[in-house]
Amino acid sequence: MSTDTGTTTALLNIGEAAERSGVSAKMVRHYESLGLLPHVRRTEAGYRQYGETEVNTLRFIRRARDLGFSMAEIAELLRLWQNRRRSSAEVKRIAQAHVADLERRIAEMAAMKQTLQQLVSCCHGDHRPECPILDDLGQ
Repeated sequence: MSTDTGTTTALLNIGEAAERSGVSAKMVRHYESLGLLPHVRRTEAGYRQYGETEVNTLRFIRRARDLGFSMAEIAELLRLWQNRRRSSAEVKRIAQAHVADLERRIAEMAAMKQTLQQLVSCCHGDHRPECPILDDLGQ
């Protein structure tokens, strides 16, 4: 228990923090190694101890990952989230760029799907060795 601010808050081990945030313990360590999560206090035995601030940060990271943001984007968004004097224009710019990237990737995947559907429809899928799918891949 910690009484840094006069209130008692429970300190969590890595497994508890992982469970509360929905992030695996392995990813908690990874985010810490990337600097997304600051180094936390440790017990005399070297075990990490997490508070609500760290759990909230892990939840933020998990949600950003769920939305497909890159680690670099998440680092920038975390910096902005933690800066109460930030401009929301910066946040919006990052989100708009991500939306544009998603739209580009969706269009690329739709084109791949269409090409594959055409190739599949041309393939007999029987005992014969001729295969337009392999022929196309070999070009």
